[in-house]
Amino acid sequence: MNKKKFNPSSWLETPNKAKTKATLVDQGLDAQKEKVEVIIQEIELLSLDITADYEDWRNIGFIISDTFGETGRDKYHRISRFYPNYTPEECNKQYDQCLNSHGKGVSLGTLIYLAKKGGIRFPKGLQDTVSSKGSVPNFPDTIFESLPNLLRSVTNVAFSREEKDILLLGAVVALSASMPWIYGIYGDKKVYTNLYLFVSAPAAAGKGRLELCRLLVDPIHKELREMSKLMMQEYDKEMAEYNTGKHREDKKKPTSPPERMLFIPANNSSTGVYQILGENQGKGLIFETEGDTMVQAFKSDYGNYSDGFRKAFHHETITYYRRTAREYMDIESPRLSTILSGTPKQVTALIPNAENGLFSRFMFYSMKVRPIWKDVFESNTEQGVEEYFKSIGLEYHKYYRAMNKGQEIQICLTQDQQKQFNAFFSQIQEQFLWLQGAQYMATIRRLGLIAYRICMVFTALRTMDNGEVSEQIECDDTDFDNILLMVKVLFRHSAKVFGELPADKTIRKRPNQKEKFLQSLPLSFNRNQYADTAKALMIKDKTAQGYIRDFVNKGLIHHEKHDHYVNTYLEELQDSQDSQDSQDSQDSQDSQDSQES
Repeated sequence: MNKKKFNPSSWLETPNKAKTKATLVDQGLDAQKEKVEVIIQEIELLSLDITADYEDWRNIGFIISDTFGETGRDKYHRISRFYPNYTPEECNKQYDQCLNSHGKGVSLGTLIYLAKKGGIRFPKGLQDTVSSKGSVPNFPDTIFESLPNLLRSVTNVAFSREEKDILLLGAVVALSASMPWIYGIYGDKKVYTNLYLFVSAPAAAGKGRLELCRLLVDPIHKELREMSKLMMQEYDKEMAEYNTGKHREDKKKPTSPPERMLFIPANNSSTGVYQILGENQGKGLIFETEGDTMVQAFKSDYGNYSDGFRKAFHHETITYYRRTAREYMDIESPRLSTILSGTPKQVTALIPNAENGLFSRFMFYSMKVRPIWKDVFESNTEQGVEEYFKSIGLEYHKYYRAMNKGQEIQICLTQDQQKQFNAFFSQIQEQFLWLQGAQYMATIRRLGLIAYRICMVFTALRTMDNGEVSEQIECDDTDFDNILLMVKVLFRHSAKVFGELPADKTIRKRPNQKEKFLQSLPLSFNRNQYADTAKALMIKDKTAQGYIRDFVNKGLIHHEKHDHYVNTYLEELQDSQDSQDSQDSQDSQDSQDSQES
């Protein structure tokens, strides 16, 4: 394998080796604390109860109190609260007893064993139930500790969890438009890094911060514009010579140079978009913070480039006709990335129904307005956030110029990662096909491609940290685990937006009978209670029994003991809402404390 080594100092001022996320290997007390936090994050993501047996619950208390002392009380509550009969008072009493016992020789391995027994796998390729209703979660905090350096720099200046999330997504998508040397093989086809993102939020929700991600690749755009300017000057000079006096018959008329740019205006005609894309070798980034700009373009006859937009996601050839030049043009293997933001109404205006092919090509992130006054004088940077992002963009530009030399690099998953990847999406697909039907199939499958493309971007940025480049590079295990966690959250956001789209008239309205039944079941119930629920929904008793059996098999409800069920689907929604309410309350308290101080 042909290898070469770049010196990171040639494009980075301070190359810091990315901190590796805690794994399940003993590395002292600090490492053990990190392991416990990773396990709790997984328990929370799955809404998993591993405390139903008292002895297990007590042993977990010994582990947490031994490791954290009094500061671990909150962690014990976080683990215990998924027990159906959980009460804070009883949990506090049990933790006090564990503290006073000073440990019983129970090791961290017991907690790992119980977590695995409950369904958690390490590394994380986990089953998850995705809801189309209720609150949607944020990315787990743990992933931000181990991102590639550039992405850590981007997210370190965020003030809230949602802001961290959209800056991370915005940075990944913006950078995905600027890595033409990176490719992978997915579904037996050559694919590139390009991604589509739509941040959906009401007015004043804070989605404007996404605009900062434009600055990460703005130096590349400016370089291309300067190149275009110089080519035009040369063209004007040649044209002047051509037009001066008589010229020989064999003298060829100069050809107008291409318009080089990275940012492609969404407010454009279809021919205009295709021409710009073609003149930039099929590469470009549509970056619009007002989604209705593209909506208006798609609504007009001359500006509807929706077909080409969908084709570009899969690098399919775009064909168009230039009337003025009377030319038939092909754009082979287009590589277009897109960042849009707008209100939920703008989402539905761009994507009129759930069957529209645009929906499944996007990552969606749904924000909500927080009724909290932000300290407008607070800053996480010395020079202001725009200058901060500009400096990151300049450093990335050095790396871009060093790497963009024509040699392609293939990003691969290890054999173990491939198995986890396939198992992860197989489980997701099985759940959604059964629960929501085939109409969500395209979203599931394209989120698999999206996950792989994010792996490619992360892996490319790792080379910026360590300077090691070869013709073929494997994705780092830490990045792979983080990306699966991100995708689990993105599934929930996509499902929420999907549920808000108007249903096509020819398709049954959502939710279907199974979903209505599942959503109507209480958090904890028995045979008589689910029979009453079915009767209220006019579902036959035998049909209801079949649904309950299927719900258990799909992991949507838990058959805890004889004639006792726990609705894990509903439990997850409530936990997500409680988490969000807790975050809102904390933000409100922080804001009040800030104002009082």
